[in-house]
Amino acid sequence: MNIALNRFSGALALAASLLSATALAGSANAQDEGLVVYNAQHESLGREWIAAFTKETGIKVTMRQGSDMQFANQIIQEGDASPADIFLTENSPAMTLVDGAGLFAPIEKETLDQVPEQYRPADGMWTGIAARTTVFVYDKTKLTEDKLPKSMLDLADPAWKGRWGAAPAGADFQAIVAALLQLKGEQSTADWLKALKENATPYKGNSVAMKAVNAGEVEGAIIYHYYWFGDQAKTGENSKNVGLHYFKNQDPGAFVSVSGGGVLKSTQHMKEAQAFLKFLTSKAGQAVLKDGDSYEYAIGKDAPSNDKLTPLADLNAPKVEASTLDSKKVVELMTAAGLI
Repeated sequence: MNIALNRFSGALALAASLLSATALAGSANAQDEGLVVYNAQHESLGREWIAAFTKETGIKVTMRQGSDMQFANQIIQEGDASPADIFLTENSPAMTLVDGAGLFAPIEKETLDQVPEQYRPADGMWTGIAARTTVFVYDKTKLTEDKLPKSMLDLADPAWKGRWGAAPAGADFQAIVAALLQLKGEQSTADWLKALKENATPYKGNSVAMKAVNAGEVEGAIIYHYYWFGDQAKTGENSKNVGLHYFKNQDPGAFVSVSGGGVLKSTQHMKEAQAFLKFLTSKAGQAVLKDGDSYEYAIGKDAPSNDKLTPLADLNAPKVEASTLDSKKVVELMTAAGLI
């Protein structure tokens, strides 16, 4: 009996020892990774930001690459056990989803003060870090300026059937739809999506849609501006026949989408994580946007964007509250329209 008890006690001690060693190893690995960033921004931009931050602070950062909604849903599933310290997105609906689950820590006031109010949510639980604008790219060999749609809503006209394209399955386009929903309401959005299904050719991504315009497959497409600028900065082979049309006039098609950054409240590196977002929104962090090849807009106070871009102030974008963009309703409406 005593022998059995001794063996059982020994087994428990061994199991406890193994669990302790595993926990220590996990802790060591977490320390080795430094800050963990779930990056849904473009990978190249994420790496540029991280390199500049580490150079300035000496803080190590590990980046895990994914997409807006993939990471948003993953963070919600992981909850307080998430290994991530920071979440960066291309568009704000994913930030709203995580914020709604109560998983962000408040952003420090000094960081918020570096970003104008229109580029961050009122609750201060995350902040804008960059922006992009919606544009209509068009085939210059087929369309002249007087033939371009005056509003994004004009593309619902049967006269545009088969003549334009979009990438409806992507987070980029769904953010545009979320803005339309906020600006024009559910019925108008549902009607426009129905017309989109009937009129537009679907493509897998903004760059593919732009290539299709350049190749003459369609006369135009709804995308974000920086795909054109990025291609022009290289060989221009996918945009040589393509022009940019800005809707302006506070049209839904002039929507400026805010890329977001947030600190998870479960982080074990709160000070360093807050410092990371403070850096991104500082003049040094925003200079990465101005001087790099992302061609996204800088949104920090008094932070200039790349000289080639049409200034944000000249876009005459509609006023959209980023923290209330409803990604769930958008998915519901787009599914009902047969787009996703």
